[in-house]
Amino acid sequence: MSDSPSLARRAFLARAGAAAGGAVLLGTADLARPGPASAYTKPRVYTRAEWNARPPTSQAEIIAAPDHLVVHHMAFPNSTDYSLAHALQLSRDCQDLHMDTNGWADTGQQLTISRGGHVMEGRNRSLQAIGQGANVMGAQTANHNGHTLGIENEGTYITELPTVALWSALVQTLAWLSDAYDLDPHAAIVGHRDYVATQCPGDAFYAELPRLRNEVADALGARLAAERTIPFARTDLPGPSRRGDHGPAVGANEHSR
Repeated sequence: MSDSPSLARRAFLARAGAAAGGAVLLGTADLARPGPASAYTKPRVYTRAEWNARPPTSQAEIIAAPDHLVVHHMAFPNSTDYSLAHALQLSRDCQDLHMDTNGWADTGQQLTISRGGHVMEGRNRSLQAIGQGANVMGAQTANHNGHTLGIENEGTYITELPTVALWSALVQTLAWLSDAYDLDPHAAIVGHRDYVATQCPGDAFYAELPRLRNEVADALGARLAAERTIPFARTDLPGPSRRGDHGPAVGANEHSR
C-alpha cells in the first residue's frame, strides 16, 4: 500500500449528533439513501477503565501516527443484544481471547465498535496516543502494525451487513481519526484483506468500503471525488477458522506487546 496523502485542515460544519436511532441491519433501501449530514462529532469512546479491562502483561509502545485505518470484522456472532452492557462485555471477551488464546500482551486492536454502535478503547494507551497525534503498536494487521490503526467491528459480515448503529458509529469514528491524523479518507480507509489473505472484513462489508469512505469524507466536509460502490461478490479468501479469527494479525518479525 502506498502512503496516503494528507488533507489540508478543513473548516467543519456545525456539530450534530451522528448516532443512528435503532440497531437495524443495513439493507437495499439503506444503501440507496444519501450519506449522513455533513457534520462532524467526536464519538463517545468508552475507556478501558469503563469496560474493566485486565492489566496488560506489558505496556503498549507508542509509535508514529498511522497512515492507514484498517476496518475489521470481529468474526464474533452477529448478536442482537445492542446494549451498552453487552458492548462492555464484548471488549472483555475480546481481551480474554487475545490474551489467553492468542498469547498476546493485551487486546490487539486500538478501537472496538459493537453492533449497538458503542465505541470502546482497545489496546492500552490507544486513546492517549490518539490524543497526541500518535498511535500504539497493535496486533491486528500482520506485517503492517507499525503504520496502521485497527478498528474491530462486532460481527461477521461475509454475507450480512452491519447494523445501522454500528455503521453510523464507524463513520463518526473514522471521521474523528481522519481529522486527528489529517488523512484523506479515500486513501486511508482500507480493509484487512488489502494487506493479507483473509476474508476480513467480510465480502458483504468490504463491498461497502467505497460508500464508507464517501460518508466519512462527507462528514468532514471534504470536497473529494466520490467513489462508486462496488457490487457484492463472493470470494474464496480464507474465512474464520474459529470464533474471533479474522485473519493474520501479527507478522513473523512483529511482536504482540
